[in-house]
Amino acid sequence: MRRPEPVLCDISPPLGRETAVFPGDTPLEREVVLDLARGDTVTLSTLRSTCHLGAHVDAPSHYDPGGATIGARPLAPFVGPCRVVRVRVARGGLVTTAMVRAALAEAHPGADGRIEVERVLFATGTYPDPAEFTTDFAALAPELVDWLASEGVTLVGIDTPSIDPAESADLPAHRAVRRHDLNILEGVVLSHVEPGLYELIALPLRLAAFDGSPVRAVLRTLVGP
Repeated sequence: MRRPEPVLCDISPPLGRETAVFPGDTPLEREVVLDLARGDTVTLSTLRSTCHLGAHVDAPSHYDPGGATIGARPLAPFVGPCRVVRVRVARGGLVTTAMVRAALAEAHPGADGRIEVERVLFATGTYPDPAEFTTDFAALAPELVDWLASEGVTLVGIDTPSIDPAESADLPAHRAVRRHDLNILEGVVLSHVEPGLYELIALPLRLAAFDGSPVRAVLRTLVGP
């Protein structure tokens, strides 16, 4: 019997002028330098944007003065087995360890509320429209980041623009990530994704001096032997 083919699930929002960014950040702009419609030999565009656009990863240099840039980060954390966890959290609230363990126990009875993989994405449902920036999205409690690190997690992701609240100045979740040298994936779209195990592919661009990078984040269904 032929094995089923793995299915790719795109978890990246479409990117355009309408894609919302943090207030004060640089929205996506496209300048058409050459255009086939004008009789040019090719169409050629210039892109200008924040590197924290749509689905994106943060480099340590984004929140740590001595941190590595995104081009210096290893690629392994951005590819591999991943668990999607749908949590019940209020808008503007913090995702806690208790919430995550409860969601895991409900979705996977007998798993003892453990992550069991190195990558985890949290579906909060609190930032439903990537084209409309709102400040009441859910974020991660710093103690949750500590617990994830103790579970062997190397990458944490969320379906909101940030793992910290929109108006946070001291960024406690980012500081917890820095303590454990984890990787951050923000701005993914998970409303159409069932909780469970997948393979994550979310490779950042090799931007030599940048503090982050947009990614084309996808989940691939796992197919057994």
